[in-house]
Amino acid sequence: IYKLLQLMHNPETNSPACCSSRYGLALLSSFGFFVVYSLRVNLSVAMVDMLNNTHQSDTNHSSSVCPAHANPARPKHNHTASVYDWDSKTQGWILGSFFYGYILTQIPGGYLSGRFGPKWLMGFGILGTVVFTLLTPVAADLGASYLIAVRVLEGIGEGVTFPAMYTMWAAWAPPLERSRLLTISYIGAHLGTVISLPLSGEICFYLDWTYVFYVFGAVGLVWFFLWSFLVFDSPNTHPRISERERLYITTSLKNELSTSAGYIPWRAILTSMPLWAIVVAHFSYNWTFYTLLTLLPTYMNDVLGFSIQQNGMLSALPYIGCAVLAVLSGQLADYLRETCLYPTVVVRKSFSIVGMIGPAVFLLAAGFIGCNYTLAVTFLTISSALGGVSASGFNINHLDIAPSYAGILLGITNTFATIPGMVGPVIARELTKQNTIEEWQTVFYIAAAINLFGAAFYTLFGRGTVQPWAVHTSFSHGD
Repeated sequence: IYKLLQLMHNPETNSPACCSSRYGLALLSSFGFFVVYSLRVNLSVAMVDMLNNTHQSDTNHSSSVCPAHANPARPKHNHTASVYDWDSKTQGWILGSFFYGYILTQIPGGYLSGRFGPKWLMGFGILGTVVFTLLTPVAADLGASYLIAVRVLEGIGEGVTFPAMYTMWAAWAPPLERSRLLTISYIGAHLGTVISLPLSGEICFYLDWTYVFYVFGAVGLVWFFLWSFLVFDSPNTHPRISERERLYITTSLKNELSTSAGYIPWRAILTSMPLWAIVVAHFSYNWTFYTLLTLLPTYMNDVLGFSIQQNGMLSALPYIGCAVLAVLSGQLADYLRETCLYPTVVVRKSFSIVGMIGPAVFLLAAGFIGCNYTLAVTFLTISSALGGVSASGFNINHLDIAPSYAGILLGITNTFATIPGMVGPVIARELTKQNTIEEWQTVFYIAAAINLFGAAFYTLFGRGTVQPWAVHTSFSHGD
């Protein structure tokens, strides 16, 4: 934390970063994305314990491909929750169903946040997800179809979060602080994964899987209370921001925001090649990210033979690395742009190449090492960690090319980037019916190939300046 505060303080800005409203927003939005991802991934761990494994031995690992690890005796009282007879196809649909709702509200989320303000859209979107999370155990008892419906509704609520936050950052993030602010904001997504995976495993171990949803649902309610009272749509509507900071933010953005209030150049947006470069990169990166996010606990259990308690801890390791590199890459990216005067487009493409080709290489390697547990976990960790570098690449390029329409652009790219979350787990489970290492190698091959294609396409067609259609004066600070 001390190091992070040191990095946040930049004496060359016109308004100090420490204790500022914009960094306060970054931290609170980070907490919000922590909640968002906690609610998204906890089912991946709980699913291991929700399945009826009475035909297996008490260690729960007699069917794993690799030799099972020592598994401590579980407390008796953690077997009180219901278990279900769902085949691998049903599991795939349950794990992927969230994204069927998530895809529906991407573009509407960008439009509505620009029209009515992002604060309450994001707030009520996450609150809705919290409510349905708390209903998850009831839905599971009613049947797989009810659980799928609840997960779809959770996705609808979460779908507005990223477009709304991009709209908010368009009004709050000075151009030369974008990488820093956004990586701090979105590190919450990685931390949500890092903390919820092992914590979900511990909750399943000592209590039962139903408490996974109750605990994280309660955390979400706390966030909503703080968000309601402490966050505002723009510097001009914030009652406690210093005049110095307000002027600094608004002045730095005056040449980048469109003056055509209410007008959206849909034709120009949809025919913009720099936007489609982000779409392809985002889709490609998410194929790998969502495949691991939803199925890594299953791989750890069914192939590598780790227990539910060990599973959560080891599944979290890749995201710890991802979170660390995401923040460090944000600091480095803005340093290269501001101090070394590298063009924005060079920085975005370089970070995207490292953040997409690196994960592909180590994901392929993970499929070749068989039951070498240490190397398997190491390669999967390095793969996801390098993916964090792309947080300062294509991932925030929307704000470079069209800050006024960043929410809508994010809605468009995230719509396509959600497709991997919908079909990836289903395809992966279809390909791994026997849970052999060879079947999982195929899953890793597909993800790596898609990643390589996305990196190449973005390198060819990505741009780093405000596009002419996005503002009357196509001037971009720092480019």
